[in-house]
Amino acid sequence: MSQLRVLVVEDDPSLVQLLRATLEGQGMQSIDARTVADAVSLCRSHNPDLVLLDLGLPDRDGMEVLREIRRWFTRPVIVLSARRKEDDKVQALDEGADDYLAKPFGAQELLARLRVALRHDIRRTTDDPVVVVGTLRIDLSARTVHRGGVQVHLTPIEYRLLDALARSQGRLLTKAQLLAEVWGPGAGEQAHYLRIYMSQLRHKLEEEPANPRYLLTESGVGYRLASLEAG
Repeated sequence: MSQLRVLVVEDDPSLVQLLRATLEGQGMQSIDARTVADAVSLCRSHNPDLVLLDLGLPDRDGMEVLREIRRWFTRPVIVLSARRKEDDKVQALDEGADDYLAKPFGAQELLARLRVALRHDIRRTTDDPVVVVGTLRIDLSARTVHRGGVQVHLTPIEYRLLDALARSQGRLLTKAQLLAEVWGPGAGEQAHYLRIYMSQLRHKLEEEPANPRYLLTESGVGYRLASLEAG
C-alpha cells in the first residue's frame, strides 16, 4: 500500500494525528481536510487513491461530501463515524460508501478495511474475472462456482446474488443494493426473497451454514462476501 494517497476528512485533531501516523507508517501519504468545503476541494485537486470520511464535520454533515464527490470520484470511500445506528450505515452505503467503520476502532482493523477496499478497486478497474476466498473459487467470466475443487450448481437467481457479492468482495452491500442488482428496480418489498436465497447459498457453499465464513451478514444492514483474509 506504499505510495498511496489518502484523503482524511476528520475534524478531531487527535484522531487526525493517529490516522496520519498509521497511514504514514505504511508508506502512504495523508492529506487532511477538516470541513466539507475543504474535503471536496482537496478531493478534486489531489485525486486521492482512497478517502477516509468522518460524518460529524463542523460546517455541514459529512454525508454531503459523499454525495458531492460520488458525482465524479470512483475510488474507495470508507466512512469513519461515531454514529452506530443501522439507518446511518445503510444511508452511507446507499450513498456510495465502500465501507463503514464505527468509532472507536483499532489501527489494524482500519488497515485491514483499507486493504479490502483497495483490492476491490483493483479488481473493478482490471476486470479480474476470478474471485477466490477460502475453498471457494468464483469465475465471473465462465459463470462457474467451485467449492473445494468441486463444481457447485446454482440457480440463476442464486448465481446473480453471488455474482453481485463477488464483484464487491469485502464490501458491505445493503439489502436495497442487492435487491436492485438481482431483482431489478422496485424490488424493495421483496426483502424476504433475499433472506431465502442467502440461506440457500449458504447451504451450498458453507461448511457450516449456521456459522458462515464466507457469506457474512451485518444485521439490519446487508451482506458481504468475505475478503481473502477469511481463507
